[in-house]
Amino acid sequence: MAVPLFVSIAISVMPCLAPPAAIAAPGPGGLIAVSPAMRLASMGADADLAFYGMNATQTLTFPVVAGLSPGALNAVVEMPPYVRAGTITVTQNNRLVSRIELPGTDRAPISIPLSGATVDGNAVTVQLRSQLVPPADYCLFDTNDPLRLSEASIAFTGQESPPRVVADFLPPVLQRLTIFIPQAPSRAESDAAVRLSTAVVAHYGKQQLGVDVVALAGDQLTPPQPSQPLERQIVVREGPNPGLMLQGDGVPSLLITGGGNDLVNQSRLLGRNLSRLALASKAVAGPLNSSPQLPGDETTIRALGQPGVNATALKPQVFLPLDQTRLGRPVRDVRIHLQGSYTPLPSSVAGQVVASIAGQGIDRWATDSTGKIDRWVTVPNSMLQRYTNLGITVDLAGDTGRCGEFQPVTLTIDGATAVESTAANPPVPAGFQSLPQAVMPKLEVGIGADAFRDTVRAVSIVQGLQRLGSLPIDTEVVPFQVALDARIPAVLIAADGWQDDKLELPVMAGDNGRLDVTGVGSSDRETLTLAPGLRFGSLQTVRDGDRTVLVATSNGAPQQLDSLLDWLDADARRWSSLDGIAVIAPPDRDPVAVAAPEQPAEAAASRTGGSGKRFIVAGIVGLVAGGAGVFLLRRRHRTTGD
Repeated sequence: MAVPLFVSIAISVMPCLAPPAAIAAPGPGGLIAVSPAMRLASMGADADLAFYGMNATQTLTFPVVAGLSPGALNAVVEMPPYVRAGTITVTQNNRLVSRIELPGTDRAPISIPLSGATVDGNAVTVQLRSQLVPPADYCLFDTNDPLRLSEASIAFTGQESPPRVVADFLPPVLQRLTIFIPQAPSRAESDAAVRLSTAVVAHYGKQQLGVDVVALAGDQLTPPQPSQPLERQIVVREGPNPGLMLQGDGVPSLLITGGGNDLVNQSRLLGRNLSRLALASKAVAGPLNSSPQLPGDETTIRALGQPGVNATALKPQVFLPLDQTRLGRPVRDVRIHLQGSYTPLPSSVAGQVVASIAGQGIDRWATDSTGKIDRWVTVPNSMLQRYTNLGITVDLAGDTGRCGEFQPVTLTIDGATAVESTAANPPVPAGFQSLPQAVMPKLEVGIGADAFRDTVRAVSIVQGLQRLGSLPIDTEVVPFQVALDARIPAVLIAADGWQDDKLELPVMAGDNGRLDVTGVGSSDRETLTLAPGLRFGSLQTVRDGDRTVLVATSNGAPQQLDSLLDWLDADARRWSSLDGIAVIAPPDRDPVAVAAPEQPAEAAASRTGGSGKRFIVAGIVGLVAGGAGVFLLRRRHRTTGD
């Protein structure tokens, strides 16, 4: 008789995530009707829910907008081979919500009722349990063939309630934020806009919130059009009376005002825990600390967001995410003090515990009768990247019986597992994969004379960096020269061209179509002359002493820089997949990455793995001008699992 396999997986969806695809106009009394369903993928979660084995559970948490109630979980069922019967049960706090029979055909739509689920803190948490009935003599231990609920979405009933106090201005689900600033913003107004966009993106976590910056004509203090459902509008304006104030009917906009540094201070309130106490239509923030608390050289996986992990199978495997953005700095010499346990094996079965990264073993040791794990594992510097997944597996060798009759092994790694690291200077890895950790915790943004357009570019760049990280980035907008001369990390925006000799960029454009390039396979500068010359925008990473600088520039083609930023904003995976030390955007072609110079083996970073699906940015591609010149760049494949 086969032993049932029980798999417990937790899906944690942040309670402020992406929106439904369609929305409607305001209804009676200011209430706003929304689309009947929101895709799980649009809420920052995986669109597919997988259940492994004959019995499996998942804990599903999703956000709920004020005024709405969950109605059903809709999905398409993908059954394991040969299995045509089973049930899915939904419970909440040990209370039955619903139970349905699975359809007897593959790829059939199902609707699992959720109308009895209770909303708690603008979110719903339910447990889903699958029970499958396989044919006689068929085993369900193949982890490649789970029961899968694909294209999952949540259907809601009710109408969205608009905010009436500042604390409720940011809803649990948000599609778009529009920030209005003057056509010629002051430094404080530009600074506040960049801080706001960064704070709101950090607040909503992995959801793909769109942020726009729009000019507000004259002395206007209100947007020209009312806000759409599941969208919000913020007006930033210097003025004598500091504070945050709701204004307008329906879905109100938020006016943030104050003089100089006081305006910047007011902009810090959104996204802070303190904002929950802003239970009025106007609030005035006192001095707010902008320095985030970062982990030190010694921390634990629990402090890094992983409370512990376990798996039960004949070959159990768990992953420990080592995220440099959670450490808040580039690191090297990482050591993990693994603490946990596994089911002790009988004398007839041998086994080993294997630690690996991207399928490559870095340590292994034999199992013993105690089942205890207490071992230091060193992560090679050559395998470190922005996101490094350390896999721990228990391998068995011996007769485990017919159809998995051997009792499955439970592998557990405790949240108290220690992580030791040292700061890396220069960062490991280099270039784009060192971002955003190399510019944390505080980043200066240098803008030029065209304050409005450079503010729009700054918001695009900084929110892209923020999406890569787990900790908020503290930004400050300053004049270009101030950021250039500073000693802390910086984003420098020189849209019309790079004129300063203080920093030598990886790709420099000269006269008559000449390109000077560093990083195509070596640290030596190489040249290429194109006829006719090529106009391009670029983002380039530079190591300036002990700091990292990201330069946004062009060779006299600011529209190409804007095109590059639009391209990056169009797909959230593109920022994550940027590799090398520079990315170039020529007209009418996809952007091209310039590879980092080869590094010694002990310092080079692995180019595989990661925490999300990587979009291929560059390959063996050419920059062609009039057919006269071809500039070859090395291809970098970045394929990762979610």
